[in-house]
Amino acid sequence: MRSTPPSRRALRWARDFALLAMVVVAFQWWQSKNLIAGKAPPLVGLLSDGSPWQLDPAAGPHLVHFWASWCPTCRFEQGGIERIAGSWPVITIATRSGSASEVTAYLKEHDLRMPVLMDEHGEIAETWGVDGVPASFVIDRAGQVRYAGQGFSSEIGLRLRLWSVH
Repeated sequence: MRSTPPSRRALRWARDFALLAMVVVAFQWWQSKNLIAGKAPPLVGLLSDGSPWQLDPAAGPHLVHFWASWCPTCRFEQGGIERIAGSWPVITIATRSGSASEVTAYLKEHDLRMPVLMDEHGEIAETWGVDGVPASFVIDRAGQVRYAGQGFSSEIGLRLRLWSVH
């Protein structure tokens, strides 16, 4: 049995990797096609503790992150979002996750302290074009959406996107 020379094997791996990358990029584009672009819509509401909150783009850049308590992917990435919130302006939106007391109980159960804007019935998500969670947006200091993505996002990827508009 002949073995494949290392250079041919490397070329096949590179080809396979490029093909996989194209599929992932195409899927992410398709998944995110309904998300808003351009000027971010107003983001105003009540936090899970009942206090009022409003997006102030000038204090940014901001990470605006939609999630739900019932979403396994959201649970998987919540630690990264929590860590990002320790060093960047972050607002998370609990969409269709129950009442403020239910969301507060969820946060306590998972030892999360990130700020959470309530979106009990999904109106904010609808305004932002979010039809699935998780979804993340990076808003620059001028209030423009500089990144919009739906589905899993890595902590390092989100940090790089925030840093790139800083």
